[in-house]
Amino acid sequence: MNESSPILNISIFGVFVIATLVVVIRASRNTKTAADYLAAGRAFTGPQNGIAIAGDYLSAASFLGIAGAIALNGYDGFLYSIGFLVAWLVALLLVAELLRNTGKYTMGDVLSFRMRQRPVRAAAATSTMAVSFFYLLAQMAGAGGLVALLLGITGTGGQALVIAVVGALMIAYVLIGGMKGTTWVQIIKAVLLIAGAGIMTVWVLGKYGFNLSSLLGAAVDAAPKAGEKLLGPGLQYGKTDTSKLDFLSLALALVLGTAGLPHILMRFYTVPTAKEARRSVVWAIWLIGIFYLFTLVLGYGAGALVGPDKINAAPGKANSAAPLLALELGGPILLGLIAAVAFATILAVVAGLTITASASFAHDIYANIIKKGQAEDKDSEVKVARLTAIVIGLVSIGGGIIANGQNIAFLVALAFAVAASANLPTILYSLFWKRFNTSGALWSIYGGLVVTITLIILSPAVSGTPTSMFKNADFDLFPLSNPGIVSIPVAFLLGYIGTILSKDKGDPAKQAEMEVRSLTGAGAEKAIAH
Repeated sequence: MNESSPILNISIFGVFVIATLVVVIRASRNTKTAADYLAAGRAFTGPQNGIAIAGDYLSAASFLGIAGAIALNGYDGFLYSIGFLVAWLVALLLVAELLRNTGKYTMGDVLSFRMRQRPVRAAAATSTMAVSFFYLLAQMAGAGGLVALLLGITGTGGQALVIAVVGALMIAYVLIGGMKGTTWVQIIKAVLLIAGAGIMTVWVLGKYGFNLSSLLGAAVDAAPKAGEKLLGPGLQYGKTDTSKLDFLSLALALVLGTAGLPHILMRFYTVPTAKEARRSVVWAIWLIGIFYLFTLVLGYGAGALVGPDKINAAPGKANSAAPLLALELGGPILLGLIAAVAFATILAVVAGLTITASASFAHDIYANIIKKGQAEDKDSEVKVARLTAIVIGLVSIGGGIIANGQNIAFLVALAFAVAASANLPTILYSLFWKRFNTSGALWSIYGGLVVTITLIILSPAVSGTPTSMFKNADFDLFPLSNPGIVSIPVAFLLGYIGTILSKDKGDPAKQAEMEVRSLTGAGAEKAIAH
């Protein structure tokens, strides 16, 4: 079999980086106001935004992590795909349109609409930073493992350098292009990723006479240890009662987490109307659904053609399944192209996360808390957003170096647990419960955040097992790797208790205004299509 060619891989990736930087620089010419920088001037159509949402959502976890999980664990790995996709129905039915009508740039706009501005905005910004950080960890870890495979880098020092380079590129995209440039990078990346995965899917099926049964049979034959278990539930999550509960917890976090992910919610503000927001979600669901069907073939294809032993022996372990499959199918050239697509995936997603976190800090904390909505000039918010992007980039580089080697799909599931616990209860209560007040919002955001992060720290994901982040430590007091099954109900309960115990009855006029605006779009930011 052909081996990977580092020079070829670097040159293909270099072409992609130069092309996208040109796009970002061109997009930045029209970035003059805060609305341009933070919401792309609300100039994207529904289909464009739908492709960008797919680009934002189909992260390294979707491509590298899920393909690897299916290759090694079969049916149980595909459950990630199902969870990620079903989650979009929650986002479409409960959140997308209402959020677009009520907000301006960030989740904090919606949550603080009928509550005390400063404490609620501070809480929203804090949870946005936390979710973004966990998600960034996953993408950076993916970058390290991928490049280790492509360039033959085995030492942790070399991988750390790669993570730093990815971080620096991400900062450049965000500083130069803002939301507009980032959106175009995501559109380009989504097209490349879905096309690349589609070509590989047809290629794999072609090897087995376009017969899915033959492919599944070959995957079973290539994994004598797992055998027929690859085709049914339970290989990864059915061994014990705890692992079954862990699966339930993971599924809950995946399905409810999407509607609370700040970088996805922020995409709804880049379209001119709520109708376009709805269209963009429908486009995203189709594209994401098609891609996740591809992952089923890619995962079992990697299991059949590469084999679990070779995948586990690779530098990125499960994350290397898709690149190794590309090498097996089309040699170094296909590997170089697929690796460039995976890189593009990581860069686009980290840029989206960074602009979301920096926008939240600049808009919620700087403009509305520190300056009380009276910033000296319209450029100051953008300046603060750019400075914040640099800080977030540096922190995520450090975190990515620590998290290097973890399964990316699993790390992303932790981000989903934080989003589902800290953000979703507050968003739903704000939109649908008239009695909900500032106290309830603070209880559910901070309570959900503290409970989730505490349980993650005390879980086997961080210590106590050979696959933990800190292998030599042992403080895993909480038995589940994903805390969603405990933290999500607790956050909803805290929001309810915090509201009931408070004497604050809220502002009835504001509640009525929010209800009308969320349902009709009357008075929303640039609400009428020109």
